[in-house]
Amino acid sequence: MSFKPLFSRSLEADPERLHFAAHSHHLWPDASYQGQIEAWQDSARLADCKWDRIMGEVWPQAQAHVARELGTGDPSAIVFAPNTHDFILRIVSACPRRDGRLRVLTSDGEFHSARRQFARWAEDGWVAEEQVAAEPFDSFAERFMERASSGDHDLIFVSQTLFSSGRTFAAIDQLAELADPAGPWVVIDGYHAFMALPEPFGGAAPASAFYLAGGYKYAMAGEGCAILHAPPGFGLRPAVTGWFAEFEDLSLPPGTIGYAPDAGRFLGATFDASGLYRFNAVRRMLDDNQLTTASISAHVATLQQRFVAAIDGTQFSHAQLLNPLGDGDHARFLAFRDRRALGWGDALKARNVITDVRGDVLRIGFAIYQDESDVDRLAGAIRELT
Repeated sequence: MSFKPLFSRSLEADPERLHFAAHSHHLWPDASYQGQIEAWQDSARLADCKWDRIMGEVWPQAQAHVARELGTGDPSAIVFAPNTHDFILRIVSACPRRDGRLRVLTSDGEFHSARRQFARWAEDGWVAEEQVAAEPFDSFAERFMERASSGDHDLIFVSQTLFSSGRTFAAIDQLAELADPAGPWVVIDGYHAFMALPEPFGGAAPASAFYLAGGYKYAMAGEGCAILHAPPGFGLRPAVTGWFAEFEDLSLPPGTIGYAPDAGRFLGATFDASGLYRFNAVRRMLDDNQLTTASISAHVATLQQRFVAAIDGTQFSHAQLLNPLGDGDHARFLAFRDRRALGWGDALKARNVITDVRGDVLRIGFAIYQDESDVDRLAGAIRELT
């Protein structure tokens, strides 16, 4: 079955393009266009009063969608921001530390938001960062848990699905057991798991761990819709804070620094709400078409299997597939390591085949807007590589 009609605007914008970078910039479905229009119309119709609708209707709808998708069942623990970097700043500003520097444990496979910021803070001595090597992958969770259990850190930050390799960290519940409001805090970067893995944050972890995600990738909603699950009792007064953190009670006496009693305590200042409108519209589209994360993942798995079989004997068959297909949860992309990765990416782009290269790793992202004919065209383009 083809789901391309749900993405007609994006696909018709460049009919000859083969877009296999859904893990990077997921094509927008038609529903997101309707969400964008709705945001504009509300701003025109309601003007100053639009915030009553945004915070009273649009925001709670998005919270409920996220809580259900994560498997937490707690919309009050969900808050939104323009990007996940904003949340990293607020979390760090609130995280307890035992001396002048925040002692951070992370991996060497984190996404740029965290990698760059922690490295820069470490340069100035604000952060003491320890990285656990992601490779060898098969022992990563065990090695990471060993260091996390040492008691040497104030903040423990790790990706659920590593963006460079597509490997999944499966010890989230065990890691969350280490968290305490007085420290250490546990933050799970779930950007490559949210709406890619069914209920990626269910179980006991939400009671004590933070979770980061966003709408840019598999949520299909584009920029401006970053997501934070903030566990109750952690970080009641972030030092980096905007006036929306006390939005629920603007009648506080002058000079009072108030905070929302729920996850809203991690809010910043004025933001563009159109990402929330798009996200809600996409979720309605999925419900209307009875599409779930599990069913989309099954569609993607079929395409991935067809692709791996189709590239046998090509240049790609000599590359190292960092995240081989198996029976368990799998990333929505395949990561191929080879010294020729950059050249392959450039050659495919010249053929209007969009993939993604990080160093010596070429990533191919699969999505619901692709079908078997697209996979066959991609394999054909790869067979032409020299």
